[in-house]
Amino acid sequence: MMTDRPIVVAGAGAIGCFVGGMLAAAGRRVALLVRPRVKAEIERFGLYLTDFDGSEKKLDVSRLTLAEDPAILHSAGIVLVTVKSADTAAVAEQIAQHAPQDAVIVSLQNGIGNVAVLRERLGGRRVLAGMVPFNVIAMGEGRFHRSTSGDIHVGEDPQNTAAALSVAGLAVRASGDITGVQWGKLIINLNNALSALSDMPLAAQLASRDWRRLFADQMAEGLAVLKAAGIVPVSSTPIPMNWSPTLLRLPDAIFNAILGRTMKIDPEARSSMWQDLKLGRKTEIDYLQGALIALAEQNNVSVPLMRRIVAVIKEAEATGSGPLRLTPQQIRGNA
Repeated sequence: MMTDRPIVVAGAGAIGCFVGGMLAAAGRRVALLVRPRVKAEIERFGLYLTDFDGSEKKLDVSRLTLAEDPAILHSAGIVLVTVKSADTAAVAEQIAQHAPQDAVIVSLQNGIGNVAVLRERLGGRRVLAGMVPFNVIAMGEGRFHRSTSGDIHVGEDPQNTAAALSVAGLAVRASGDITGVQWGKLIINLNNALSALSDMPLAAQLASRDWRRLFADQMAEGLAVLKAAGIVPVSSTPIPMNWSPTLLRLPDAIFNAILGRTMKIDPEARSSMWQDLKLGRKTEIDYLQGALIALAEQNNVSVPLMRRIVAVIKEAEATGSGPLRLTPQQIRGNA
């Protein structure tokens, strides 16, 4: 593994700044390819990483390389792709133009189609799929807060890229079934839209049985689609994926006891889709619910709830009204 060459985070937003910052804090050479606003923010305030467990790290800007120019990719040993799914093709062109041929490309993105896009545009380069289970919130003034728990998973490869990326406070595990892991994460990410439409923190939303039932019904649709397609999703928690809808429907006290043993969520946690609606940005709904709807059409599976949720998110995008503060009944179309 090319540990003497920098790790370049291509498209460093909330996830990219947190992951890159943790690697830099552990002594790795890290460069962040960022937008001008993020560069200016970190140059002014430094990079401040906080965690749901109360830990924190403050990095002076001198410990990072910040650039808006993709030429920063020229010496990369590993490239971590953290852009939104819609920007994957564009960042692939930058990597193709600037990164060394032997650089390892790792997709740390939502959805399941990004690796195919990267491989198509990067010829014979080594491209690995990855999955980030935790949420990161951009808090402003250079602060990026990890608000939920979980370890990053990266596809196995002979060079053991996962081990090269694993540092204290940021565990990265090699997976022999990274496609199953990605589908499992996509099923969990179906709640991103519900979190966004509720305008509630994740912990408060998941504490409500009505919201959990809505999530469970949507998850059941998704699991039915995967079963019809012959895809076996891998859970990122000790709870088997097929048990999740039943557990979500349990009374609050029982559910909260189980959740507390399997996942940590702090009161500040919000979904990335909530952040997108709040800032008037286009969401990744087409790469989450949209991917399952496309698969449902191929396998003649009905998914009316997911279609309804996509329509409501698209309306929120079109109006620019931000999170809509809807109830579960309004989302179902019953109010």
